[in-house]
Amino acid sequence: MLAIIGGSGLYSLGEDFELQRQASPDTPYGETSAEILQGKWQGTELAFVPRHGSGHKIPPHRINYRANIWALKNIGVKQVIAVNAVGGIRADMAPLTLAVPDQIIDYSSGRESTYSDGLDDMVKHIDFSWPYSAQLRGIIIEVGLQLGQPLVASGTYGVTNGPRLETAAEVARLKVDGCSMVGMTGMPEAALARELEVEYACLALVVNWAAGIEDRAISMPEILANMEQGMHRVKALLLAAAKLVQQ
Repeated sequence: MLAIIGGSGLYSLGEDFELQRQASPDTPYGETSAEILQGKWQGTELAFVPRHGSGHKIPPHRINYRANIWALKNIGVKQVIAVNAVGGIRADMAPLTLAVPDQIIDYSSGRESTYSDGLDDMVKHIDFSWPYSAQLRGIIIEVGLQLGQPLVASGTYGVTNGPRLETAAEVARLKVDGCSMVGMTGMPEAALARELEVEYACLALVVNWAAGIEDRAISMPEILANMEQGMHRVKALLLAAAKLVQQ
């Protein structure tokens, strides 16, 4: 089964999602961000959870990533497409761009970032050379072509702690490091999925230029407007990808 993790701006799949089951599962790691919803989206079975909870109540550094991924795995999820709102750094990452990153640099701190916490007397080392599933990335890119939705098919996602946005100097450092985009929720989610052998890919919506890329202040109303506008395209891609995953 495929699961979609909704990021900022994606808190539901809409009225054409036929809800069949919902639960707030108990996990060894505490509560999930919200109830796990299972149902059919235009006939395609999948699960959905909003990463920030209902109504965007949970900041990036307080999300219980371990509980979310564990709960999805426990109900039979084998693939996850995660939606992330990000700031653009590279020249081809203008607002409203859709991107499918292939690399991550993790600058976050203080998060519960692994299931290998020493409590079960076992440490699991994972190969994280390529943090995203090539198969899932390929599916997203393929449906983008089918729908005529332009996608940037590679890039490096720099993950910061939030909830504040970055300084211009921090973004300049990210750019030197090779980051194409910056967001706050890409890790440890991707690594936790790898630990549980769940295929994982990211569909990123650029909602603003990162700090200092343009010579003007970042506008939150503009970010929200871009988020609302871009999520219509995101949903179309997600639905097409979900149908292709099920084939």
